[in-house]
Amino acid sequence: MMFIGYLYGIRSERQLERKIQMNIAYRWFLGLGFQDKVADHTTISWNRRTQFKGTSVFQDIFDEIVLQTMNHKMVGGRVLFTDSTHLKANANKNKFTKQMVGPETKAYLEALNQAIEEDRIAHEKKPLKEREEVNEEKEIKISTTDVESGYMYRTGKPEGFLLS
Repeated sequence: MMFIGYLYGIRSERQLERKIQMNIAYRWFLGLGFQDKVADHTTISWNRRTQFKGTSVFQDIFDEIVLQTMNHKMVGGRVLFTDSTHLKANANKNKFTKQMVGPETKAYLEALNQAIEEDRIAHEKKPLKEREEVNEEKEIKISTTDVESGYMYRTGKPEGFLLS
C-alpha cells in the first residue's frame, strides 16, 4: 500500500485508504477482491512508522520484482559492473548556480505526518510527540554549461564537474 502511495503521490493515509477502496487496479496489485476489506488508515500509518523499520522488506520486494521481470524476459538479467569512474565533463567549473536539495521522500513523509496531525486535531486527539528531525538538505552546484554533470571534490582527486 505504501508503494502505491509513494508512486502515485498520495500524501494522506486516509486518502490512500479511500483510493484503494475505489481503484480496481490498486486492489488487483494488492491481491484484494471486490469484497475484501482495505486496511484502515491507522494501520497503514502504524506500519509505515514502526512495523517495517529496520527490516529488508522493501529490498526483498524490489528483488522479487527484478526476478519476475527476468522470468518474463522483460529484462536480460545480465550483470552490470561499474568501477565508479568519473569522466571530466565539458563544463566550466566557474559557471554554475547553487541550489538547495533534499531527499524526495522527506517531503512525502512530512506531508503524511501533517495529514496525521490534522486528523488528530479534527478528532480531538492529543498531538504526537515531537521528534527531532535531521536536516538532510544541502547546497549543490549546478553547471550552467552541462547540467548532466555533478560537481565533485575529494582529497587527492581532480575537482570540478564530472560525469558518472
